[in-house]
Amino acid sequence: MSTLFKTLFITLIAATLVSCTSTTKKGAVGADRRQLLLVSEAEVADMARTAYATVLTDAKEAGTLNTNTRQLERVRSIAAKLIPQIKIFRADALKWQWETNVIDSEELNAWCMHGGKIAVYTGIIEKLKLTDDELAAIIGHEMAHALREHSREQISQEMATTFTLNIGSALLGLGTVGATVAQTGSDLMLKLPNSRTHETEADRIGVELAARAGFDPRAAISLWKKMGALSPSKGQPSWLSTHPSGKQRIADLEIYAARVAPLYKSALAN
Repeated sequence: MSTLFKTLFITLIAATLVSCTSTTKKGAVGADRRQLLLVSEAEVADMARTAYATVLTDAKEAGTLNTNTRQLERVRSIAAKLIPQIKIFRADALKWQWETNVIDSEELNAWCMHGGKIAVYTGIIEKLKLTDDELAAIIGHEMAHALREHSREQISQEMATTFTLNIGSALLGLGTVGATVAQTGSDLMLKLPNSRTHETEADRIGVELAARAGFDPRAAISLWKKMGALSPSKGQPSWLSTHPSGKQRIADLEIYAARVAPLYKSALAN
């Protein structure tokens, strides 16, 4: 083994060991998987602000941002009830500058970037005829992605892959491979699909957030049954391909909705 290879290999292993941690506390659903986080939270926050501002600017120019006052108030009201519950998983996120906006689009989609930058598309509300509980399930799910910093984890995984390729290239005398992933982080935030592990984590955290906020956690089950009933011709979102299968997902949600049911009852009593 050459000295160069040893140095690069040790550097990669050391970076991996130092950078593995969990971004959240367990909560009732046990969300504390250790994550590879090679890029800093501050860098990802900057990426999110840039990407979110671009989305809002584009929507304003297209005349599709917050066009329905009642719908906007409904979405913001639900988000406002969910946000205080995040302290169970990470109290520092209460200091984020949370924003919630609605974009007029046929697309069945919703997302939350790091720092609490939420967007809900009218297509998912209207085509699925969402109840408040189901809408809370969606928003809570997306908030969970931000709390767990799944985008940061994805970017870190891309960086690790790039670094590994650079090791091979250095050994072959080919130089570095491509640009640093962090340089295109804003684009990656919008383009990288969530893994199935990420989706399952977001489902579980989402039902707990909803339950603690007084929304029926079982609504996540009815939501995904509605999703499963969609056909491609009716606008099934392409990102469903990265999600757990309908039956698998619903079975997991049934378990975790039951687990957080006492939290829901307690919220209603209070």
